[in-house]
Amino acid sequence: MIKLYGTPPTRVTRVLWILNELGVEYEIHPVDLLKGEGQSEAFLQLNPAGKVPVLVDGDLVLTESAAIQLYLAEKYPQAGLIPEGLEDRAQMYRWIFFLMTEIEQPLWRISRNTFLYPEHKRLPQDIEQAQLECKAMLAVLEQHMKNRAFMAGDRLSVADFNAAYTLDWAREEMLLDDSPRLTEYLQEMYARPAAPMTIAQGFAEMGGFAE
Repeated sequence: MIKLYGTPPTRVTRVLWILNELGVEYEIHPVDLLKGEGQSEAFLQLNPAGKVPVLVDGDLVLTESAAIQLYLAEKYPQAGLIPEGLEDRAQMYRWIFFLMTEIEQPLWRISRNTFLYPEHKRLPQDIEQAQLECKAMLAVLEQHMKNRAFMAGDRLSVADFNAAYTLDWAREEMLLDDSPRLTEYLQEMYARPAAPMTIAQGFAEMGGFAE
């Protein structure tokens, strides 16, 4: 059985969503990074980077949430989450890479300098810069999605499940105020029956975020 290491509402949520959409059975093994569990000897043997998620499928050990999403979508092609046409498939990859590099990265910088880094290592001035960079790239995505239902092609793909979690993260940072279509799209995605809990719901279930 597939094993998934990680704890929502981290990026493990991206993988949980794909697994739920596919209807695949899996075991989830919680890993609390804030308690240092990602640095345990056993976990570092799975991922020397000490980060989640990690997927174990037989002899395969795979890290990086987008790579895991794509692997699962290819392993279970019946769900049609990988576009058949070359051009639509290229657009799916394009927007996944865009989300991970242009939107997630400034969000990650905000999180690091808000609560992840020890206080003496935080750079408050970088938060404002990261917010500006993220908003600029969200504007690009807003324009792309203005008259579209899906990120790539005319049906759901891996890019949509990657986008939903990333945009939920942006919503948590209050960066979607100028993105009405992305806000609507996010609501549509989380209305899906297989949708996981939102980031806000995840933190609420944890009892809040303790620094």
